[in-house]
Amino acid sequence: MSSAVIGDEHEFVPPKKEILEPGDMQKWFKSEAYHEYVSFVESLNEAVRGKSMNHPVRLSPTISILLGILEKLNRWVDEIPPIEQPQRFGNKAFRTWYSHLVENSEPLLRSALPHKYHPSILEITIYLTEGFGNSTRIDYGTGHEMSFIMFLYCIFRIGALDINNMDDRIATVTKVFETYMILVRKLQLVYRMEPAGSHGAWSLDDYQFVPFIWGSSQLIANPKLEPQNFPDTEVIQGNASEYMFFGCLAYIIQMKTGPFHEHSSQLWNISGTSSWTKVNQGLLKMYKGEVLAKHPVIQHTFFGTIFSLKEIIQTGRVEHEFRRPSLKSPSFPVPPMIPQLSQPTPPTTVSTPLAGPTNNTSTKLNHSNLTTSPHQ
Repeated sequence: MSSAVIGDEHEFVPPKKEILEPGDMQKWFKSEAYHEYVSFVESLNEAVRGKSMNHPVRLSPTISILLGILEKLNRWVDEIPPIEQPQRFGNKAFRTWYSHLVENSEPLLRSALPHKYHPSILEITIYLTEGFGNSTRIDYGTGHEMSFIMFLYCIFRIGALDINNMDDRIATVTKVFETYMILVRKLQLVYRMEPAGSHGAWSLDDYQFVPFIWGSSQLIANPKLEPQNFPDTEVIQGNASEYMFFGCLAYIIQMKTGPFHEHSSQLWNISGTSSWTKVNQGLLKMYKGEVLAKHPVIQHTFFGTIFSLKEIIQTGRVEHEFRRPSLKSPSFPVPPMIPQLSQPTPPTTVSTPLAGPTNNTSTKLNHSNLTTSPHQ
């Protein structure tokens, strides 16, 4: 990504949607926005290579600010419990939480960020508010995840975080994004949010993609954990707090019942890959093809001066010629046999987050808040 910080004289604009038709996708593939976004994902991917969630980093003031914002959003969930309604999924209380986010996001950023960054709030706020789901459909998916990552990119581009500072890059993944992940999982559980555009068993996950990329990078050259180990429930639970990849798997086995190879077949295929480096490379390629090359995702993306559709000058072959990875893709070979995996016993009771926390109890952002009955 560009290491150039946006200057003080920059004129920010309210972003708008510009990829309205499938034919507009060519503008996206050739744009500065596409290349900057991909470069940012890859930059953070490289930053956390071989580093666990507990890798020591110095937290800059901006990292602490971002964590404070997410903690406040988390408290709002406690203050806005789900309502009684006949529908099992899509609790309408999420619309109240989301309205609160939209109404308060700009004042929240103004109070949190130093004054010199305030002009950028006009442009960056939408990426924050779009990062937590759709209030009409009450769903969440990879497009919302992408929006929050774009928000993080904006924080680097305005200069509040330093892309050349390794601690900032690592902490953006292991502290800020991890805290964001815990929060959006809480939203999904408390308000029973539907997956947006889920591919079901043929996708990695109903809701997320990028944490699998960054999480597999953390595991590169790990002396104890190999790809073939990860479908095992004990391995998942034993490493969920150390590695983002296993944290994602722990959430999946909470939410789904049955054999792992049945409810998460694409992940099962990945477990047959020979190394985490190949897993990481394959997931990056898959992300470009399965998320960034899909009009149903990109049509909801906002563009302005930070993420611009201005065409980038490039030489060599076009990067967007992707094919959907098949289940027998050389990158992710099918394991030769299906072992008998131990499966967790589904909880029989609904936990506090799902039932709706009370106004008197503040739920902190940690993995212990994510226990709930399976989402089927």
